[in-house]
Amino acid sequence: LRAVTLENEKLRVVVLPDKGADIVAFQHKPSDTDFMWISPMGLRNPANSIPSGSKEDGFFLDFYEGAWQEILPSGGPNASYKGADWGLHGETATIPWDFKLLADSEKEIAVEFSVKLYRSPFKLTRVMRLEAGKPVLFMHERLENEGAEAMEYMWGHHPAVGEPWLDESCLVDCPASKLILNPGHYCDNQRFADDITCAWPMAPAKDGTTVDLRLVPPRSVKTLDLGYLAELDAGWYGVTSTSKGTGFGMAWDKEIFPYVWYWQDFGGGFGYPWYGRTYNLALEPWTSWPGAGLNAVIENGTARCLQAGESLETELVAVAYEGRSHVKHISRAGEVELA
Repeated sequence: LRAVTLENEKLRVVVLPDKGADIVAFQHKPSDTDFMWISPMGLRNPANSIPSGSKEDGFFLDFYEGAWQEILPSGGPNASYKGADWGLHGETATIPWDFKLLADSEKEIAVEFSVKLYRSPFKLTRVMRLEAGKPVLFMHERLENEGAEAMEYMWGHHPAVGEPWLDESCLVDCPASKLILNPGHYCDNQRFADDITCAWPMAPAKDGTTVDLRLVPPRSVKTLDLGYLAELDAGWYGVTSTSKGTGFGMAWDKEIFPYVWYWQDFGGGFGYPWYGRTYNLALEPWTSWPGAGLNAVIENGTARCLQAGESLETELVAVAYEGRSHVKHISRAGEVELA
């Protein structure tokens, strides 16, 4: 698989254009910390493998190396729309992207990644840029409907952090007001009951306790939950290791991505594909919820729509930072304010 590396004094970012333009490394160079979680299956080239059997929800998980995917036009399990069928997590993360170098100087480096989907008329372009001396990845994105009819979609970023960096010393911060947990039942190892709606960050657990979801539990809890943060005051989050003194955060336009999916696999992912081997979390900016496929978000009214020939543009940042306390704010310039 070809790899594109963007690097300055503070940050090293590795992108795989041959596999969904996945971001497989996000390394804070001063502390030698790579925040991206890599799954037990590791990175494998889909071109060198033959799936051992058919799978109703596709083969995303067979080749899911962890790290960071961009997902379009459907998130979650199977969806069928205008004659097209998608398995788990749509299309962009499973096909190759094009790329070209835009800038390479002492001041900045910029690379454009783009993809035209096979089963829908969307084109997605992502320009990734580093500026000298800043531990900040700037991303400018353009989503286009090249078709002659309106198209509904859901769109999200799926960065996962985990071991060896993640542990029970980590803090999660996000300016959300509302939390929805395990709608429709997620799995049998949930820490929380089905269909819980409460105020972020305190949630009632199945054992009768109240849990502060800003605190990452140890692997020994052996739980797996999926939550959705809503009613954001601003679009940002931070995950901070108080033991290691480093953190990973993102900031974005909350009008484009008004929800944050919170995947919490704290040693409780049993059966295919985890088999109890994983300890990680993902905080994911999304246009829509729940993670039940495009048809579900069309039904609940959170799907987005681009008219024929229409496009939209937006910007996101991801930042590595140093600190040992809660985060008060992360700006879209990559500035981190600690409590």
